Amino acid sequence: MQPRKRNPVLFSAESTALADDSEFRFQQDVLAGLAKTPKHLPCKYFYDERGSKLFDEICELDSYYPTRTETQIMIDNADAIGRRIGAGAVLVEYGSGSSTKTRKLLDHLPDPTAYIPVDISEGHLLMTADRLRLDYPDLDIHPIVADFTQGFDLPEVYRDAPLTVYFPGSTIGNLESSDAVDLLGRIAGQCNAQGGLLIGVDLDKDEQVLLDAYDDNQGVTAEFNRNLLHRINRELNANFAVERFKHVAIYNRGESRMELYLESCVEQVVVVGDSQFAFRQGERILTEYSHKYNVTRFAELALQAGLGVDEVWTDANGYFAVMHFSAL
Repeated sequence: MQPRKRNPVLFSAESTALADDSEFRFQQDVLAGLAKTPKHLPCKYFYDERGSKLFDEICELDSYYPTRTETQIMIDNADAIGRRIGAGAVLVEYGSGSSTKTRKLLDHLPDPTAYIPVDISEGHLLMTADRLRLDYPDLDIHPIVADFTQGFDLPEVYRDAPLTVYFPGSTIGNLESSDAVDLLGRIAGQCNAQGGLLIGVDLDKDEQVLLDAYDDNQGVTAEFNRNLLHRINRELNANFAVERFKHVAIYNRGESRMELYLESCVEQVVVVGDSQFAFRQGERILTEYSHKYNVTRFAELALQAGLGVDEVWTDANGYFAVMHFSAL
C-alpha cells in the first residue's frame, strides 16, 4: 500500500488570526497581565520551542506523576478505551504537544479515519506530525495551529465521521470553572452522536505529592516557568533580569489547585516595549493554575456543559482519571 500524501497544516479562521497576529496577541496579553493587580501571565505562552522541550523533560521526571500515571492508565485499559471510541473515528487532540500518549491510543483504535493534532506551538506541532506520519503512513494526519481555548474550524471532509476529542494531561485544570465549562461546551458541540470526549483529569491528592511534581529538585520546572520571561525578552523587546525572579509553587487547599508564580527577588522596574512595570521585592506574577478534581465533581462540571460520563478509568493510587463523555 502506498503511503498517503502529507496533508498540509490547516488554519481555521481563528487559527489563521493566531498565525498572522500571534506576536500582537502575545504582546497585548503580556501588557494587560502585567498591568493587573496581582500580575498575571497566561500559561499558554509557556510553549514556545524551548518551553515545549522543557515540558517534555518535565514529563520524564520521577516526581512528575501525571504523564506517567495517565500513560499507564491508557496502556492498562487500551482495549476498553478503543472499544468505547469505536471504529472509523476521527481523533482530534487538544494541546497535542509531543503526542506521546496518543500513540498508545492510536495503536488500539479500530481503523481510525484521521488524527487531527491541535496546538499553539507551530514548530513543535509540525515536527511531531512528521514523526507520526513515519510511524502511521496509512493514517490521515492534519495538524491545526490554533489556540483551542478560542475555538477553531475542523476540516469539512470529516463533518459526518464519528469524532472523538482527546484532551489528555489534565490541561482542563488550567482553567477556572466557568472557563472550563465554556470549553467543554464547545467540545460537546464538536462531538456528533457517534463521537465523544476522552479527557485526562488530575485528581486531588496528598499535598507533598503535588509540591514535588510542580517544584522538582532538579529545577526543570523552575526553568520552564522562567523561560516565559526569556520569551518576553526575546519577542517583545523586554529587559527582564530573569535571575532576579524565582519559581514558586504552592498548593491552595481551599481551591483544590496548584498555583505557579514567578516572584521578584528584589525591588525592580522592568521595561516591555514602551511600557514599564514596577515590582516590589516578593511581588509575584501568577503563571499557572492547575485545578485538581475528584471524579464526581468533574462529572458534575461536565454535565453543566452538556456532557454525560460514560466510563472512567483510574490508577490504583487514585492519582489520575481518564474519563469518556458523550454529548447529551
